[in-house]
Amino acid sequence: MQHEDPIVSWDVFGINITFNLSSIMMVIITAAVVFLIAILCTRNLQKRPTGKQNFIEWIFDFVRGIIESNLAWSRGGQFHFLAVTLILFIFVANMLGLPFQIINGHTLWWKSPTADATVTLTLATLMVLLTHYYGIKLKGAKGYAKGFVSPFAMLLPINIFEEFASTLTLGLRLYGNIYAGEILLGLLAKLAFVGMGLGLIVSIPGLIIWQGFSIFVGSIQAYIFIMLSMVYMAHKVAEDH
Repeated sequence: MQHEDPIVSWDVFGINITFNLSSIMMVIITAAVVFLIAILCTRNLQKRPTGKQNFIEWIFDFVRGIIESNLAWSRGGQFHFLAVTLILFIFVANMLGLPFQIINGHTLWWKSPTADATVTLTLATLMVLLTHYYGIKLKGAKGYAKGFVSPFAMLLPINIFEEFASTLTLGLRLYGNIYAGEILLGLLAKLAFVGMGLGLIVSIPGLIIWQGFSIFVGSIQAYIFIMLSMVYMAHKVAEDH
């Protein structure tokens, strides 16, 4: 199924800049949901956590395990809140388009923001740039630059190419999995509404099964994104790099 995106174009100093209003709206909604989760789960904190506090503390412990598997906590601890925020954001973003889609005419408004390659590549670029920033901050410009030419100067072009490849694979992996899942859900939903007989019998169980599988895939992709981000960060800031 093909639907149009709500695109707005502006000419700024002779440069045409386009915005996908659907993606912008869904990113804002995702951020609002994550903020609401944080507020609800951290109200009335207790020494012995119960209920919602247990959930958020489990998230923090889970993410701490990811960081410690790649970095010593003395260096990796400063990325704890960043990683927790990112894993919640990506998980919520992956889930938003699963229950339903909102289509006005032929324009798709409600979807997972991570089903847009622009969003996922922006997240990936942000994380890769942060690895460079913290690499320079913690190791100094000279020590950081050595990592690109160690142990041989001829490795410099390969290491530079690796940075671009890491950005593309990090962003496109997330986008491809979420986009493909929503396309199949849309096809099954269309078959359920317009199909009769065998089509209806096949589509309803298929929707239920694929919804569950998509939740699993969305969770795994959020985990993989954070894991790889911490791996890239470790390569830049680890003392022995």
